[in-house]
Amino acid sequence: VQLVESGGGLVQPGESLRLSCVASGLAFSGYDMHWVRQAPGKGIEYVARVDVINRTFYSEDVKGRFTISRDNSVNTLYLQMNALKTEDTAKYYCALDPKGKRRGQGTQVTVS
Repeated sequence: VQLVESGGGLVQPGESLRLSCVASGLAFSGYDMHWVRQAPGKGIEYVARVDVINRTFYSEDVKGRFTISRDNSVNTLYLQMNALKTEDTAKYYCALDPKGKRRGQGTQVTVS
């Protein structure tokens, strides 16, 4: 199984980014998929989930600003992040589990 994230970068507060995660080596459509993040010096924080029937769940910190989605035809998970805040600065990972134990290498998002 391989999860490869992309789309991170340096943005100013209030701007937007769209993260992508391409999955391979698994039956992608059969998995709930998650985004988690880790800020410097902190533990893994849950961000969002999309399940196999496209129901979504968000942490309170990102609800109303972030949108998780998936495209099973191209085995890709997305995270649209709007109205970014400095406290959103972290490395973002897509994961197969909500604790992020099975995750990709991550993509850095810096809001400054």
